[in-house]
Amino acid sequence: MPSDPLPAFDPERFRREGRAVVDWIADYWQSVADKPVLSQVEPGWVRSQLPPHPPEQPEPLDAVLADLDRVIVPGLTHWQHPGFFAYFPASTSGPSILGELLSAGLGVQGMLWATSPACTELETHVLDWLRGLLELPERFASTGSGGGVILDSASSGLLCVAVAARQRAGAFNREGIPHDHRPLVAYTSAAAHSSVEKGLAIAGIGGHWLRKIETNARGEMDADRLAAAMDADARAGRIPFFVAATVGTTASGGCDPVEAIATAARRHGAWLHVDAAWAGGSAICP
Repeated sequence: MPSDPLPAFDPERFRREGRAVVDWIADYWQSVADKPVLSQVEPGWVRSQLPPHPPEQPEPLDAVLADLDRVIVPGLTHWQHPGFFAYFPASTSGPSILGELLSAGLGVQGMLWATSPACTELETHVLDWLRGLLELPERFASTGSGGGVILDSASSGLLCVAVAARQRAGAFNREGIPHDHRPLVAYTSAAAHSSVEKGLAIAGIGGHWLRKIETNARGEMDADRLAAAMDADARAGRIPFFVAATVGTTASGGCDPVEAIATAARRHGAWLHVDAAWAGGSAICP
């Protein structure tokens, strides 16, 4: 049967419920330091508290907030807890939450300038600010040959640059058909994030053509071994097309020697991507 039409927007109800949600978040932040950092529930507990089928009727906001307290909060690892030191910093802030609220409220799509001029121009301008803050060369500016976009994750960024590097290598035409039979070879360190291998696989680069370079005692990619591997592949008629360095590995925080890696990549005209998901970020194309 057809579903009932959505009710008309009620600004007064939105104001009232919006205040309640903001109050809930403020209370959570005020009390998070008193909670255990790690969730204390057993695997499957959260799902056991949920109905087996989706609700057929909406619930009042009070019930939703009560479920947050009863089911969700006990099942959280509290990344905003002052005692949370795992993985990488993920501290959010009051202004950032309000910024997300404003963005969601506007609800625009910035895929093209015509779909939202303010969204696309603001994104471009903020990226130019970021270029300046990182002291990247002028060629990275949108007024030159650079520019860029803000993606939802480092993994998405890795996939995008892997596809761009593949196309840049000239091995595929616009239909994805290889111009010749020379394999493309990618390189990263043995300590690189799993998104490197996954992104390359999605981009059509099989695991056989991914070289995982050994690291030194500090967990950094061995640039000499990288250079030797790239030289060997080039001599064998393969195309070294992509190198993923890491500034801050997940396992140990190791920082690859980017300058030495860039030298090796430049000699073969390979794209160098720097995965700096928790230690800063940039993508470098020689």
